[in-house]
Amino acid sequence: MNIIVTGSVAYDYLMTFPGRFQEHILPDQIANLSVSFLVDSMVRQRGGIATNIAYNLALLGERPRVMATVGQDFEDYRTWLQAQGVDTSAIKTIEDDFTASFFVSTDQENNQIAMFYTGAMAHAHTCSFRDLGQAPIDLAIISPNDPPAMVQYVEECKELDVPYLYDPSQQIVRLSGDQLRAGIEGARLLMVNEYEFGMIREKTGLSPDGIAAQVGALVITRGERGSTITAHGQEIHIPIVPPAQIADPTGVGDAYRGGLVKGLALKAPWEVAGRMGAVAAAYVLEQKGTQNHRYTRAEFVARYRHHFDDHGLLDNMID
Repeated sequence: MNIIVTGSVAYDYLMTFPGRFQEHILPDQIANLSVSFLVDSMVRQRGGIATNIAYNLALLGERPRVMATVGQDFEDYRTWLQAQGVDTSAIKTIEDDFTASFFVSTDQENNQIAMFYTGAMAHAHTCSFRDLGQAPIDLAIISPNDPPAMVQYVEECKELDVPYLYDPSQQIVRLSGDQLRAGIEGARLLMVNEYEFGMIREKTGLSPDGIAAQVGALVITRGERGSTITAHGQEIHIPIVPPAQIADPTGVGDAYRGGLVKGLALKAPWEVAGRMGAVAAAYVLEQKGTQNHRYTRAEFVARYRHHFDDHGLLDNMID
């Protein structure tokens, strides 16, 4: 499957706070918020939503191509991605800037406070689907990125008749209601978590049914309660796969997207594709960092079959 993944490419700075954020935030002082959290640890990891999704797709046997902009500090990351099976030929280096950086602190209840430095990602609008050659694109993934680039990619996908997965998530606050409605209308999939779905409803003025009617499928992740997929007028509940341990939730949603898209590549039913997303997500939850988990395709299928029945559909993943 020819998959183009757009979105952020970043370094993640992951920090751990040994308490609960809610105990240090005064609700009646939110308008004058000024807090500082002393963290116990910090590590730098390879991250970014586009590359997280692509890495998970590569683990599952796809060779996704990432289209993004990065900084002068990216070459070691590029070499590593290529070794994992990710096509980096559409990643453009901005020589006078640094790769985007994500700073996130996680408390004892897995609540997170995050900040994101745009860096070279601000140049994402200089990339274009028109520059990718004549090979048909089976699916484009439009994930959080520089907002003008996200708007541009939606327009290009519609003009070029490229099916796309729309994932505005962290950039919902930066996109207008009109821009969000344009991204939703005609998307093959809309994927968000339940809080983001509420934000979309508020900014667009659309009802849940109104949103579902405009996309091929609506996927909402719901944390410990799994996820739901609404397609063809039916809502399918996808349970979580219990992790062996919980190390860090960062990147879990990206892994879910990778697993689900692999299911689409296999032309699997929605319930199988969603469950593949749940299995992929569990692997990330068990490790610190978004790209430190590894498994063979045979191991992935065995873990899937420990929890679900695929009726033999996944046999060709291990042939």
